[in-house]
Amino acid sequence: MLTGWQLILSKLFVIPQRWVMAIMGFLAVANAYTMRVCLNIAITQMVRRHASTPAYEDGSCPAEVDDIASDTMEVSGYNWDEETQGIILSSFYYGYIVTHLPGGMLAERFGGKYSLGFGVLSTAVFTLLTPWTVNVGGATGLIILRVLEGLGEGTTFPALNAMLARWAPVSERGRMGSLVFGGAQIGNIAGTYFSGLVIKETGDWQSVFYLFGSIGILWFILWALLCYNDPESHPYISDKEKKYLEEALGRHHNSQPSAIPWKAIFTSVPLWALVCAQIGHDYGYFTMVTDLPKYMTGVLKFDIHRTGTLAALPYMVMWISSIIFGWMCDKMVKKQWLTVTNARKTFTTIASVGPGICMILASYSGCDTETVVILFTASMGLMGAFYPGMKVNALDLSSNYAGTIMAIVNGIGAITGIIAPFLVGLLTPDSTLVQWRLVFWITLAVFIVTNLVFVAWASGDEQWWNSSSQDARKQQVEAGAVPANNEIKL
Repeated sequence: MLTGWQLILSKLFVIPQRWVMAIMGFLAVANAYTMRVCLNIAITQMVRRHASTPAYEDGSCPAEVDDIASDTMEVSGYNWDEETQGIILSSFYYGYIVTHLPGGMLAERFGGKYSLGFGVLSTAVFTLLTPWTVNVGGATGLIILRVLEGLGEGTTFPALNAMLARWAPVSERGRMGSLVFGGAQIGNIAGTYFSGLVIKETGDWQSVFYLFGSIGILWFILWALLCYNDPESHPYISDKEKKYLEEALGRHHNSQPSAIPWKAIFTSVPLWALVCAQIGHDYGYFTMVTDLPKYMTGVLKFDIHRTGTLAALPYMVMWISSIIFGWMCDKMVKKQWLTVTNARKTFTTIASVGPGICMILASYSGCDTETVVILFTASMGLMGAFYPGMKVNALDLSSNYAGTIMAIVNGIGAITGIIAPFLVGLLTPDSTLVQWRLVFWITLAVFIVTNLVFVAWASGDEQWWNSSSQDARKQQVEAGAVPANNEIKL
């Protein structure tokens, strides 16, 4: 029962505390992504630009004289070739994949508040240090710093998944998951648009790192003051909301889960189907996020401001579409038009096949910039269906070990963040349309193969190993709620 100051504070909030957590989680992801992607825009101005071919004969688009002149900046003098740039852009993910599993386990045991908070805070500090590091250490220094940033940011999704397991009722899971994870698109929008704008206005690539690093520190202060690990530890959540969450989540979540059932997890077929879907999503997503600005400057010959603006547009559409798809998914499940399993498979398929086809069509649209931008925007818009699809599937499989599951799935998927930028750098040494076309064909193939695996073996049902009791497992099998053979026999 709330008393005194707790009652007063609870009345100050016009929205439930679970949605305060969701909004702050959304801002956490948004901040993490602005700090992650601002380098993708900045690096186009940090490197020494080479003269472009004036004709379209070799698959290069012609550059306008005004665009070339507007992109000439005195500070852009690092002689990094495409392969070096690929290594720099992928180095973040070397650190990113390392802290996924520890971050998820810490979040489950001690709560996700500070596992997430300190991770974003450390990324913010390293972002502020980026200009100094580049000036002192060059490419090597930047690579090391980006690895450290990845170490800090690797806890983000596992910690948020652990918190959503404690705050998100099943009936609201699609919307809350789409909101929180959709912060990635707002981060991409802000990171690309404002990076282009700020660099254009200041004439200095270093300014974007100071901007986004400072915002990250401000977010941490608000997060520490407003958010808590679970409803039980929240000092001013209303009694009504607390009771609702206890009733909605009490059947699915144990406040003190037993030791992690590693064997059961790693032999779970639905888990590995989810891993495959994550690999497909991440490969296509990282190809777009990391290298779309390079495509716009290197192939389409856009200036920095135009690149920042148009590269942000697809992520705005993806964010809006993720909210719409999340609402559609929840409605279909609530109305029993689709089972949870079929809903996850349907929306994941939309988010796999659609974007891959749009990328291929864009690569065959030549230098028709309007058509290319429309197709890339449509590609990212369809990719928004991933959020109510496979992105929240870890919560379906296990609420008690959601942090660990997300750490495994997202950590393995993030390996593509190392592969994709490096592979793009190798395949596009001259940054021509013909070279980029192969990049997009490979992306489509990855999308299709991984989606077929997910459709064949994914599940939206709670897995038996979410409960520590073998008796509970037996009861679930006997009741027909869980298939007896949804694990890999060793």
